[in-house]
Amino acid sequence: MNKNKTTGKSEEEENHESRRDFLKTTSILTAIAVSPVAVSKAAEYNLGEKINHALETTPVNLTINGIKKQLAVEPRSTLLDVLREQLNLTGTKKGCDYGQCGACTVHVNGQRVLSCLSLAIMQDGKQVTTIEGLSKGDELHPMQQAFIKHDGFQCGYCTPGQIMSAVACINEGHAENKEDIKEFMSGNICRCGAYPNIVKAIQEVKNGGQKI
Repeated sequence: MNKNKTTGKSEEEENHESRRDFLKTTSILTAIAVSPVAVSKAAEYNLGEKINHALETTPVNLTINGIKKQLAVEPRSTLLDVLREQLNLTGTKKGCDYGQCGACTVHVNGQRVLSCLSLAIMQDGKQVTTIEGLSKGDELHPMQQAFIKHDGFQCGYCTPGQIMSAVACINEGHAENKEDIKEFMSGNICRCGAYPNIVKAIQEVKNGGQKI
């Protein structure tokens, strides 16, 4: 078997390494494509191991429940996973992980977002509010109080997402009547069937005129 006099490797070994390097580089470039921040970071490095190292984590600045956080996250990490696993904010629940149940709903810049479908790096510089950020110390948010008053939950697993969507329902102007509320809240599933009580809770807060 002929070997390269310079490397001491056979032609087959060199071809194998070339294919391996090609696949590795392709994977790295694919990861770069979904992360503009990672592109500028990776530009400082050479392709290969150095780029791979640069893409292990990406710096992200978030304001979580009013507190500024500087985080290092993997480009593929969802906002949900960062909240639960890095920040220990486990009030936001992981339900279906496909954006179909609404249990992971949070607010980003005041708008409701399904955190299981949103990459954390896409929220760089934004304000995120979770269920933990609604209350003021021991004082519950009006929507939390209304859910308790009207028995808007049973097992409670979907409740954080329900409450976050309920607040958005009012703030985004979709709580003028029962039909509008049902339509807006249709993305939040309650397997216990507490829907009528959830609607009552939203109506009470809306009609109460409290600032939420």
